[in-house]
Amino acid sequence: MTAVSDDRTQPRTSAADEPAGGDERLDALIGRLPPRVGGAVNYLLKPSNRWIRIPSGALLVAGGVLSVLPLLGIWMLPLGLALLAEDVPALRASRSKALDWIERRKPEWLAPSTPPDEKT
Repeated sequence: MTAVSDDRTQPRTSAADEPAGGDERLDALIGRLPPRVGGAVNYLLKPSNRWIRIPSGALLVAGGVLSVLPLLGIWMLPLGLALLAEDVPALRASRSKALDWIERRKPEWLAPSTPPDEKT
């Protein structure tokens, strides 16, 4: 009689399905984004999408630097740096400090957002 291994009975979850970083504060900020943008950011933060994340982050940083041009804005700079921070350890420390600042000064940004029709 052969033993059945648990590998076939347990669902497999790979690291490619989980977002990189695992910072709850970053997840809270992403949760406040519009659903379409939040879904795109979650897709980019997956470890398996590193080769998409790096050029996207670099392009967002470049767009943030060129924010004086139409359609580009300064909002692109922090988003690009946050994406690059997943792969560049020096930026990861800066992202952590920025999230610490947000947690101290703007805790409402980390609170779950409520849909407009549920506000009291």
